Amino acid sequence: MRLSVLFLALLLAACGRGPDRAPTGGNSSVGRQDLYHFGCGSCHTIPGIVGAHGKVGPSLEGIAGHSYVAGELPNQPPNLEHWIQHPHSVHPESLMPELGLTDAQSRDIAAYLYALK
Repeated sequence: MRLSVLFLALLLAACGRGPDRAPTGGNSSVGRQDLYHFGCGSCHTIPGIVGAHGKVGPSLEGIAGHSYVAGELPNQPPNLEHWIQHPHSVHPESLMPELGLTDAQSRDIAAYLYALK
């Protein structure tokens, strides 16, 4: 009986939640700073970003729950990162500027946006 209880306890411990990690592998805290630094809130409403009440682009609240990024790419981390970094490769006429973001910056920004849920 004791062995069964011990086995069950170990099994339950192994099934417990691990540390929260961003699906992008990025750093959401750095992404939050980047969103502010690059002025993304001048066009978008972004929860948690001071002064981010823009109305030109869509609100980014709850973007993790959207089915698509930019209206056509399945909402998966690599697609969101690509859109953030190279919006004109998806929609050449997009008003979203190409900011020259690095891969790390787009990963970090995506990590923050996915954390908004």
